[in-house]
Amino acid sequence: MKAAIYAGKGGSITIEDLPDPVPGAGEVVIRVHRCGLCGTDLSMTKGELFDFGPGQFGHEYAGEIVALGKGVEGLRLGQKLAVNPSGACGHCAGCAGHNHVMCHEAPSAAQGFAEYVRFAANLAVPLPEALSMADGALIEPLAVSLYGLRQSGIRAGDRVVVLGGGTVALYAIYWARRMGASRIIALSRSQRRRDMCLAMGADAFVPFGQNEVAETIDALGGPADIVFECVGAEGMLAKSIQHAKTYGKVVSLGFCTKPDPFMPALAAYKCVTMQFLVGYGMDEFLYIAREMDGGHIDPKTIITSQVPLAALPQTMDLLRGANNETKVHVLC
Repeated sequence: MKAAIYAGKGGSITIEDLPDPVPGAGEVVIRVHRCGLCGTDLSMTKGELFDFGPGQFGHEYAGEIVALGKGVEGLRLGQKLAVNPSGACGHCAGCAGHNHVMCHEAPSAAQGFAEYVRFAANLAVPLPEALSMADGALIEPLAVSLYGLRQSGIRAGDRVVVLGGGTVALYAIYWARRMGASRIIALSRSQRRRDMCLAMGADAFVPFGQNEVAETIDALGGPADIVFECVGAEGMLAKSIQHAKTYGKVVSLGFCTKPDPFMPALAAYKCVTMQFLVGYGMDEFLYIAREMDGGHIDPKTIITSQVPLAALPQTMDLLRGANNETKVHVLC
């Protein structure tokens, strides 16, 4: 089979021939139909502090079952699946919090940039007939934002600010709307994200600038109860604190991998609560697979391009520079 291999330490990404996987007991093999490219794929193949390390990668994928290992029940050949790419041992401290990404014991199934993938059957997320493979490959990024919104304690009627216009931000808007936020304001440095933010459910879009706090308060009808930081770049925590109300909350979903200084006194003067989150549990995946076709907008709206597996290395180089993409799907 063909598979993308990252050399590690900022090295090359190549498409190589590997043996077709064979399922062991309790395992499944799927033929991958598509895998989404994530900002994490870009940031963690640069050889910095947070790095995938050498090997296969790709964590937003869906496909159909082509082989079942001994003892696998409840699944069938030809069945459409999304995959939770983070294994869970079920007994560590991370698993106790119902967050697969926090488990450091079970093997990862993040190998989606490949023609075939083998993984533990308990990571399979069956797709209803109404959902496509494109839907299935969006469940993982939808789960990131859903987990963040659920953990934030958002309540119906809250005023919400979302910083950013990428996938996590767009889906944070999507879930905030479904969870009953009274007003949602999207902020980004990129005006090209405006229409998509509004389509996902934002009431208004405010570009970063000197008057952004006043403009946002005016559009919200008051300061934000919760600010979701979904950019993951230096300066965004300080910006989030500016937008939070007294006794408000800042939730960081951006996963910034560099030092991001802010002035604690400014947060303290507002008694702002700050929460840092990453990951999701199986509950999020199963909920999305069940409820995805009942939202206010089709989540596939964010897909801007589809490319073949052979073009993955060049596409990643393209996405590291200025571009007009939101979500790129790799057809495997």
